[in-house]
Amino acid sequence: MLRKHASTLLTATAFLLASCGGGGGGDNAAGTPAPGGGSSGGTTPPAAPQSLYAVPAPEALTAAEVAQIVAQAAGEAQARGLPSIISVVDRVGNVLAVYNMNGAAPTLRIPTPPGGGPSFDAQGLTGIPAAAGAIAKAVTAAYLSSSGNAFNSRTASYIVQENFPRAPGKTTGLESGPLFGVQFSSLPCSDLNRRMADGTIGPKRSPLGLSADPGSMPLYKNGVVVGGIGIMGDGVYGADDDATKNDVDDNEEFISLAGATGFEAPEEIKANRISIDGTTLGFVDFGVTRANLKSNPAAPPSLGGLGGYVAIPGYYVGGGPIAGTPYATAASGYRLATAAERTAGSAIDSPDALLVVDAAGNNRYPIRGGTDNAEVAQPLTAAEVRAIAEEAFKVLGRARGAIRQPLDSRMQATISIVDTRGQVLALQRSPDAPVFGTDVSLQKARSAAFLSSPKAAADLLASGSADVAGFVQKTRDFLGRQDALTGNIAFSERPIGLLARPYFPDGQVNTANGPLSRPIASFSPFSTGLQSALIIGNLAQQLGEVAGGAAVPRRCTTLPAFDASGGNRLENGLQIFPGGEPIYRGTTLIGAIGVSGDGIDQDDMVSFLGVFNGGVRVGGVGHAARDMRISAIPFRQANNAFLPYVQCPVAPFLDTSEQNVCEGK
Repeated sequence: MLRKHASTLLTATAFLLASCGGGGGGDNAAGTPAPGGGSSGGTTPPAAPQSLYAVPAPEALTAAEVAQIVAQAAGEAQARGLPSIISVVDRVGNVLAVYNMNGAAPTLRIPTPPGGGPSFDAQGLTGIPAAAGAIAKAVTAAYLSSSGNAFNSRTASYIVQENFPRAPGKTTGLESGPLFGVQFSSLPCSDLNRRMADGTIGPKRSPLGLSADPGSMPLYKNGVVVGGIGIMGDGVYGADDDATKNDVDDNEEFISLAGATGFEAPEEIKANRISIDGTTLGFVDFGVTRANLKSNPAAPPSLGGLGGYVAIPGYYVGGGPIAGTPYATAASGYRLATAAERTAGSAIDSPDALLVVDAAGNNRYPIRGGTDNAEVAQPLTAAEVRAIAEEAFKVLGRARGAIRQPLDSRMQATISIVDTRGQVLALQRSPDAPVFGTDVSLQKARSAAFLSSPKAAADLLASGSADVAGFVQKTRDFLGRQDALTGNIAFSERPIGLLARPYFPDGQVNTANGPLSRPIASFSPFSTGLQSALIIGNLAQQLGEVAGGAAVPRRCTTLPAFDASGGNRLENGLQIFPGGEPIYRGTTLIGAIGVSGDGIDQDDMVSFLGVFNGGVRVGGVGHAARDMRISAIPFRQANNAFLPYVQCPVAPFLDTSEQNVCEGK
């Protein structure tokens, strides 16, 4: 998930072709490794895989505990004179409570970008129920956290904006946050994230995606994350523009802090104990301490007369608190793969593989071959998919995590593989990977496959949105390639992200925006560019559901359908930070892989080496040829430097001192 480069200049360090495979294609002219060798090559049978991870204990909030959390938060809101909407969710996003205090603002407002841009009002983002913001904040705290890290919506505010770290004046001259774009994940329209009608099965959707508006806390029991609390009181759903001063969200943060009393994250894993290139992340604002609470959470008020539990269509039935569901049990939507599934080939051969399952406990995404035989002469086979997924999981198990405490903890993440239509061919997780990475890994895989596809330009032009269609010519002009987005250029997630920044090179002052971004004057975390343009209309429809309208389809974009099923290639939206690579058979795109959970360089490495090692293992598949990669295009805007294709960590493994692990591949 998180990793940030120390350099603020897009020089040889940031745009290097070599070092970590930035433009290298190995010695194979087609970019596909020759059979034999690699991590599973040779004639010696591989040893049986050993378990490397512990499954979190099956902790969950009881209904009485949810009521206690709500009462503690309401007491602080009352003491501060800020009637609020209080939401509590479990780790997989089931909404356990939405409590509306008397006098709480019924709707929220999203700040407009300073320089305008496509109007939120014109796109239907007005009159948004404030409960949507409270739920989104609670989901964010739960989804970004694990047993090794405790994050919340203030942490998200640090890492999703156009500069990192946050400081006065939006700190021009610094690169974008490492999770730039993650706010547009776990969207309410996602085909992966579930709905209230699906029962307790997760992961659930969020009405506003992930939130960068402070006012939430993760909730823990015995060191295990069991959910999150989110507060909406001031009526403004924004982000913290300046990490050096107190801001108007402090009251909401105090209320969430009081609500989390007795369910606090362990001190040693809070975001303010985790740094990215020497910058400590945010967890609470200055002065937000328990000593400065205005209430006594040990003696919360009676909720009688303060407000009531309110039903939120599509999210919460109302009537009172609900017990949470223990994570990593079949009822939660996640469980370990069985030995039979691993032997039969519907899951990778690892005792640590956690699957996403349906209400009957069945694997939602068993390993299979590509579904795109109408468009691809030789689609990915199930054996090839399994090889790539298993090799990626092996790299994951050896890698040092970037955000987990204690230091030198093993990396945890989700791995997704798709075909050229974005159809899921495999989805596997390590046991304690943050939940947000489930949806994000799939977004990354689909994004790399889509922008590398021969269909990309045609689909964008046929989306029905002039805003979306306009990004095609912007990209072609920027790259100096009028054939861009027609399958002739391989796009991995790292360069996709750099092209989606409001400064190009990333963080530079007085430069034009990347072609997939809004200009900086029109940019905001809610209006990033192509990413937001693709889903904004559907998001408005989904928010109408929260206000009591009809349920809408599980599909986030209006791209044309690839067949009579109505499916399209970006059903859960576009993602724009590193950790995804297209997969090729020779010069033909056949799919993509996405990884998310524990450091963007780590995500990049697992996806990149997974494809390479999987190709070595089975032969015939691998990375794009060197001259097809976007890293082969010199950029006039950066003194003819080159975009990186992948950036891997220095000395990333726990079991060896190996370095430059992606070089030449």
